[in-house]
Amino acid sequence: MKKIKLSALDLATVCKWQNAQQAIARSVEAAQYVEELGYERIWFAEHHNMEHIASSATAVLIGHVAGKTNHIRIGSGGIMLPNHSPLVVTEQFGTLETLYPGRIDLGLGRAPGTDQVTAMALRRNNLNTAFYFKDDVQALQHYFENDDPSEKVRAFPGEGLDIPIYILGSSTDSAHLAAELGLPYAFAAHFAPAMLAQAAEIYRREFKPSSHLKEPYFIVCVNIIGANTTEEADFLSSSLHNMFAGIITNHRRPLSPPTEQTIYHGIPEIERAVHSMTACTFTGDKETIKQDVYDFVDRYQVDEIMTTNYVYDNQKRLESFRIIKEALI
Repeated sequence: MKKIKLSALDLATVCKWQNAQQAIARSVEAAQYVEELGYERIWFAEHHNMEHIASSATAVLIGHVAGKTNHIRIGSGGIMLPNHSPLVVTEQFGTLETLYPGRIDLGLGRAPGTDQVTAMALRRNNLNTAFYFKDDVQALQHYFENDDPSEKVRAFPGEGLDIPIYILGSSTDSAHLAAELGLPYAFAAHFAPAMLAQAAEIYRREFKPSSHLKEPYFIVCVNIIGANTTEEADFLSSSLHNMFAGIITNHRRPLSPPTEQTIYHGIPEIERAVHSMTACTFTGDKETIKQDVYDFVDRYQVDEIMTTNYVYDNQKRLESFRIIKEALI
């Protein structure tokens, strides 16, 4: 059985009856706990105009969590690069790497991480930035790698620092780009699993070795909820499924306590949509998770599993992280 690396994705999700400050404190506690468990890394995702997600200032949150932990890698899953200039991102992550050397990852995505109106506000009415994603990634790489003192624009801190860059995606476009640039690739199967098989095949088939990476490195983010029994895990997972139903119906809610039946039970259209979005979700006890996740890893030739954890009860959430780690040792 292939040894698999394990990491976590966090959005600083606000729970019902709580606020952003408490959500960030919960993220810090999770990061400290998975560090103790031996997780490889924890990433934070950039989202905007979402009342119940507190990770919009992603670089700031990464710095806060890095300062509260000791050795676990901390990074972005991801920075939505079209929302920012490559120079600013280089300076931000160069500063983070300077403060926390050898611990910072830079995951880059092309999506806005929000709705189109908010994307326009972020990009000052220029939505064409998404079409220059490859150019912006390469510009960012150039700022980090520049050794020409005569360059007119240079990034400090940033220049000369070795910060791993990852391409993120939920479609085949990102797979082509990661392969072309010879960079590690992280696929967002936790909410958009439809193109996973195609993207995995494209990335491995087209991969070109680079100075950054000699062989493909494929991370897949999935939802995993572990508990002492499969019945309990299924019950806890209703919080995740209810949250996705809110996204689908545009009635976004904070992460809420689990329910005996999902809030959309008996509504076929929503049931199908939620099932489609959560197709890469694993729930169960330790043995169930071990079998199901390793089958998944073998099927898609995954090098690293990144798990979300939308468990409402904080103690149950931490227990889930532990059970997942024990299952995948």
